[in-house]
Amino acid sequence: MDRWTGRVALVTGASVGIGAAIAKELVRFGMKVVGCARDVDKIQNLAAECQSASYAGVLIPFKCDLTNVEEIQSMFSAIKEEHNGVDVCINNAGLAHPEPLLSGKTSGWKNMLDVNILALSICTREAYQSMKERNIDDGHIINLNSMCGHRIIPNADIHFYTGTKYAVTALTEGLRQELREAKTHIRATCISPGLVETEFAPRLYSQNAEKAASVYSNYKALEAIDVANAVVYVLTAPPHVQIGDIHMRSVEQVS
Repeated sequence: MDRWTGRVALVTGASVGIGAAIAKELVRFGMKVVGCARDVDKIQNLAAECQSASYAGVLIPFKCDLTNVEEIQSMFSAIKEEHNGVDVCINNAGLAHPEPLLSGKTSGWKNMLDVNILALSICTREAYQSMKERNIDDGHIINLNSMCGHRIIPNADIHFYTGTKYAVTALTEGLRQELREAKTHIRATCISPGLVETEFAPRLYSQNAEKAASVYSNYKALEAIDVANAVVYVLTAPPHVQIGDIHMRSVEQVS
Protein backbone atom coordinates (compact mmCIF):
# COMPACT_ATOMS: atom_id res chain seq x y z
CA MET A 1 0.00 0.00 0.00
CA ASP A 2 3.03 2.30 0.07
CA ARG A 3 2.26 3.85 -3.31
CA TRP A 4 -1.15 4.97 -2.03
CA THR A 5 0.19 6.84 1.00
CA GLY A 6 -1.12 10.40 1.03
CA ARG A 7 -3.37 9.86 -1.97
CA VAL A 8 -7.12 10.49 -2.04
CA ALA A 9 -9.82 7.82 -1.90
CA LEU A 10 -13.56 8.40 -2.00
CA VAL A 11 -15.67 5.80 -0.15
CA THR A 12 -19.44 6.09 -0.57
CA GLY A 13 -21.74 4.82 2.15
CA ALA A 14 -18.95 5.16 4.69
CA SER A 15 -21.04 5.66 7.82
CA VAL A 16 -21.59 2.00 8.73
CA GLY A 17 -20.84 -1.58 7.81
CA ILE A 18 -18.55 -2.40 4.89
CA GLY A 19 -18.03 1.25 3.92
CA ALA A 20 -16.90 2.20 7.42
CA ALA A 21 -14.53 -0.78 7.57
CA ILE A 22 -13.02 0.11 4.18
CA ALA A 23 -12.58 3.77 5.11
CA LYS A 24 -10.91 2.85 8.38
CA GLU A 25 -8.47 0.42 6.73
CA LEU A 26 -7.46 2.89 4.02
CA VAL A 27 -6.83 5.56 6.66
CA ARG A 28 -4.76 3.05 8.61
CA PHE A 29 -2.62 2.57 5.52
CA GLY A 30 -2.03 6.30 5.18
CA MET A 31 -4.61 7.40 2.62
CA LYS A 32 -6.63 10.60 2.70
CA VAL A 33 -10.17 9.21 2.68
CA VAL A 34 -13.28 11.22 1.88
CA GLY A 35 -16.11 9.22 3.42
CA CYS A 36 -19.58 10.25 2.33
CA ALA A 37 -23.07 9.39 3.53
CA ARG A 38 -26.28 11.12 4.50
CA ASP A 39 -25.53 10.48 8.19
CA VAL A 40 -22.24 12.35 8.53
CA ASP A 41 -22.26 12.19 12.35
CA LYS A 42 -21.25 8.51 12.29
CA ILE A 43 -18.38 9.27 9.93
CA GLN A 44 -17.23 12.07 12.21
CA ASN A 45 -17.13 9.59 15.09
CA LEU A 46 -15.15 7.16 12.93
CA ALA A 47 -12.75 9.96 11.97
CA ALA A 48 -12.16 10.74 15.65
CA GLU A 49 -11.55 7.03 16.29
CA CYS A 50 -8.94 6.92 13.50
CA GLN A 51 -7.25 10.02 14.89
CA SER A 52 -7.17 8.57 18.40
CA ALA A 53 -5.55 5.43 17.02
CA SER A 54 -2.84 7.60 15.41
CA TYR A 55 -3.45 6.13 11.98
CA ALA A 56 -1.17 7.42 9.23
CA GLY A 57 -3.95 8.86 7.10
CA VAL A 58 -7.02 10.98 7.71
CA LEU A 59 -10.76 10.48 7.29
CA ILE A 60 -12.68 13.46 5.96
CA PRO A 61 -16.46 13.23 6.53
CA PHE A 62 -18.67 14.57 3.75
CA LYS A 63 -22.45 14.77 3.83
CA CYS A 64 -23.95 13.68 0.52
CA ASP A 65 -27.26 12.26 -0.62
CA LEU A 66 -26.31 9.94 -3.45
CA THR A 67 -29.82 10.09 -4.92
CA ASN A 68 -29.18 13.78 -5.68
CA VAL A 69 -27.00 14.37 -8.76
CA GLU A 70 -26.24 17.96 -7.78
CA GLU A 71 -24.96 16.87 -4.36
CA ILE A 72 -22.67 14.28 -5.94
CA GLN A 73 -21.24 16.84 -8.35
CA SER A 74 -20.81 19.37 -5.54
CA MET A 75 -18.92 16.74 -3.55
CA PHE A 76 -16.49 16.12 -6.41
CA SER A 77 -16.03 19.87 -6.85
CA ALA A 78 -15.20 20.20 -3.15
CA ILE A 79 -12.73 17.30 -3.34
CA LYS A 80 -11.05 18.97 -6.32
CA GLU A 81 -10.83 22.31 -4.54
CA GLU A 82 -9.62 20.99 -1.20
CA HIS A 83 -7.70 17.82 -2.11
CA ASN A 84 -6.92 18.14 -5.86
CA GLY A 85 -9.05 15.18 -6.86
CA VAL A 86 -9.84 11.48 -6.49
CA ASP A 87 -7.24 8.74 -7.09
CA VAL A 88 -9.34 5.81 -5.85
CA CYS A 89 -13.13 5.63 -6.03
CA ILE A 90 -14.87 2.94 -4.01
CA ASN A 91 -18.55 2.71 -4.87
CA ASN A 92 -19.71 0.96 -1.74
CA ALA A 93 -23.15 2.50 -1.14
CA GLY A 94 -26.00 0.14 -1.87
CA LEU A 95 -29.35 -0.85 -0.46
CA ALA A 96 -32.26 -3.24 -0.82
CA HIS A 97 -35.98 -2.97 -0.20
CA PRO A 98 -38.25 -6.04 0.10
CA GLU A 99 -40.20 -5.19 -3.05
CA PRO A 100 -41.02 -8.29 -5.15
CA LEU A 101 -41.37 -8.09 -8.92
CA LEU A 102 -45.08 -8.93 -8.82
CA SER A 103 -46.13 -6.63 -6.00
CA GLY A 104 -43.29 -4.23 -5.22
CA LYS A 105 -43.64 -0.48 -4.85
CA THR A 106 -42.24 1.62 -7.67
CA SER A 107 -40.72 4.02 -5.13
CA GLY A 108 -38.63 1.20 -3.64
CA TRP A 109 -37.45 0.05 -7.07
CA LYS A 110 -36.52 3.61 -8.02
CA ASN A 111 -34.55 4.13 -4.83
CA MET A 112 -32.51 0.98 -5.53
CA LEU A 113 -31.87 2.14 -9.10
CA ASP A 114 -30.83 5.60 -7.91
CA VAL A 115 -28.32 4.34 -5.34
CA ASN A 116 -27.12 0.98 -6.66
CA ILE A 117 -26.78 1.93 -10.33
CA LEU A 118 -27.08 5.65 -11.06
CA ALA A 119 -25.02 6.96 -8.13
CA LEU A 120 -22.36 4.34 -8.81
CA SER A 121 -22.22 5.36 -12.48
CA ILE A 122 -22.13 9.09 -11.73
CA CYS A 123 -19.35 8.69 -9.16
CA THR A 124 -17.43 6.51 -11.61
CA ARG A 125 -17.70 9.13 -14.36
CA GLU A 126 -16.73 12.00 -12.08
CA ALA A 127 -13.82 10.04 -10.59
CA TYR A 128 -12.49 9.16 -14.04
CA GLN A 129 -12.74 12.78 -15.19
CA SER A 130 -10.88 13.84 -12.03
CA MET A 131 -8.10 11.37 -12.80
CA LYS A 132 -7.96 12.26 -16.48
CA GLU A 133 -7.60 16.01 -15.98
CA ARG A 134 -4.65 15.42 -13.61
CA ASN A 135 -3.03 12.77 -15.84
CA ILE A 136 -3.50 10.10 -13.18
CA ASP A 137 -2.77 6.83 -14.98
CA ASP A 138 -2.76 4.42 -12.04
CA GLY A 139 -6.10 5.19 -10.38
CA HIS A 140 -8.58 2.53 -9.35
CA ILE A 141 -12.37 2.27 -9.37
CA ILE A 142 -13.79 -0.47 -7.15
CA ASN A 143 -17.47 -1.38 -7.17
CA LEU A 144 -18.93 -3.24 -4.20
CA ASN A 145 -21.08 -5.79 -5.92
CA SER A 146 -22.63 -8.94 -4.44
CA MET A 147 -22.92 -12.65 -5.08
CA CYS A 148 -26.42 -11.57 -6.12
CA GLY A 149 -24.75 -10.07 -9.17
CA HIS A 150 -23.88 -13.58 -10.35
CA ARG A 151 -26.76 -15.88 -9.38
CA ILE A 152 -30.43 -15.63 -8.51
CA ILE A 153 -31.70 -17.11 -5.26
CA PRO A 154 -35.40 -17.97 -4.76
CA ASN A 155 -36.24 -15.04 -2.51
CA ALA A 156 -38.76 -12.61 -3.99
CA ASP A 157 -37.77 -9.90 -1.49
CA ILE A 158 -34.42 -9.37 -3.22
CA HIS A 159 -35.12 -10.12 -6.89
CA PHE A 160 -35.15 -6.46 -7.91
CA TYR A 161 -32.03 -5.82 -5.80
CA THR A 162 -30.44 -8.79 -7.58
CA GLY A 163 -31.24 -7.12 -10.90
CA THR A 164 -29.35 -4.00 -9.82
CA LYS A 165 -26.34 -6.09 -8.85
CA TYR A 166 -26.34 -7.89 -12.21
CA ALA A 167 -26.16 -4.38 -13.64
CA VAL A 168 -23.08 -3.65 -11.49
CA THR A 169 -21.40 -6.74 -12.95
CA ALA A 170 -22.08 -5.50 -16.48
CA LEU A 171 -21.12 -1.90 -15.68
CA THR A 172 -17.78 -2.90 -14.19
CA GLU A 173 -16.80 -5.01 -17.21
CA GLY A 174 -18.02 -2.25 -19.53
CA LEU A 175 -15.89 0.21 -17.58
CA ARG A 176 -12.83 -2.03 -17.93
CA GLN A 177 -13.33 -2.12 -21.69
CA GLU A 178 -13.79 1.65 -21.96
CA LEU A 179 -10.69 2.31 -19.85
CA ARG A 180 -8.69 0.00 -22.11
CA GLU A 181 -10.00 1.80 -25.20
CA ALA A 182 -8.97 5.09 -23.60
CA LYS A 183 -5.43 3.68 -23.35
CA THR A 184 -5.23 4.33 -19.63
CA HIS A 185 -3.94 2.05 -16.89
CA ILE A 186 -6.72 3.03 -14.50
CA ARG A 187 -8.23 -0.23 -13.29
CA ALA A 188 -11.78 -1.37 -12.59
CA THR A 189 -12.69 -4.10 -10.11
CA CYS A 190 -15.79 -5.69 -8.59
CA ILE A 191 -15.88 -7.23 -5.15
CA SER A 192 -18.80 -9.63 -4.76
CA PRO A 193 -19.37 -10.83 -1.19
CA GLY A 194 -22.02 -13.21 -0.04
CA LEU A 195 -23.82 -12.61 3.24
CA VAL A 196 -21.98 -10.06 5.41
CA GLU A 197 -23.08 -9.31 8.96
CA THR A 198 -23.82 -5.59 8.78
CA GLU A 199 -26.86 -3.30 9.02
CA PHE A 200 -28.01 -4.60 5.61
CA ALA A 201 -30.55 -7.15 6.87
CA PRO A 202 -31.98 -4.93 9.66
CA ARG A 203 -32.50 -2.21 7.07
CA LEU A 204 -33.98 -4.61 4.52
CA TYR A 205 -36.43 -5.96 7.11
CA SER A 206 -36.85 -2.81 9.17
CA GLN A 207 -40.50 -3.68 9.74
CA ASN A 208 -39.71 -7.23 10.90
CA ALA A 209 -36.97 -7.42 13.54
CA GLU A 210 -37.39 -11.18 13.98
CA LYS A 211 -36.87 -11.83 10.27
CA ALA A 212 -33.87 -9.50 10.22
CA ALA A 213 -32.24 -11.34 13.13
CA SER A 214 -32.83 -14.72 11.50
CA VAL A 215 -30.73 -13.77 8.46
CA TYR A 216 -27.52 -14.06 10.48
CA SER A 217 -28.56 -16.97 12.72
CA ASN A 218 -28.01 -19.93 10.41
CA TYR A 219 -24.22 -19.78 10.00
CA LYS A 220 -21.18 -17.58 10.51
CA ALA A 221 -21.43 -14.83 7.89
CA LEU A 222 -18.58 -12.73 6.54
CA GLU A 223 -17.58 -9.66 8.53
CA ALA A 224 -17.12 -6.16 7.14
CA ILE A 225 -13.36 -6.32 7.76
CA ASP A 226 -13.16 -9.36 5.47
CA VAL A 227 -14.43 -7.25 2.58
CA ALA A 228 -12.18 -4.35 3.55
CA ASN A 229 -9.22 -6.73 3.42
CA ALA A 230 -10.26 -7.69 -0.11
CA VAL A 231 -10.19 -4.02 -1.10
CA VAL A 232 -6.66 -3.70 0.28
CA TYR A 233 -5.65 -6.82 -1.67
CA VAL A 234 -6.99 -5.31 -4.89
CA LEU A 235 -5.15 -2.03 -4.31
CA THR A 236 -1.87 -3.82 -3.62
CA ALA A 237 -1.92 -5.84 -6.84
CA PRO A 238 0.97 -4.97 -9.21
CA PRO A 239 0.09 -2.22 -11.72
CA HIS A 240 -0.03 -4.70 -14.63
CA VAL A 241 -2.56 -6.97 -12.87
CA GLN A 242 -6.26 -6.41 -13.53
CA ILE A 243 -8.46 -8.09 -10.90
CA GLY A 244 -11.88 -8.23 -12.48
CA ASP A 245 -14.00 -9.64 -9.68
CA ILE A 246 -13.52 -11.23 -6.28
CA HIS A 247 -16.23 -13.71 -5.29
CA MET A 248 -16.18 -14.29 -1.55
CA ARG A 249 -18.61 -15.92 0.87
CA SER A 250 -18.77 -17.72 4.16
CA VAL A 251 -17.48 -21.29 4.11
CA GLU A 252 -20.93 -22.42 5.29
CA GLN A 253 -22.96 -20.39 2.80
CA VAL A 254 -24.89 -22.63 0.40
CA SER A 255 -24.90 -20.52 -2.78
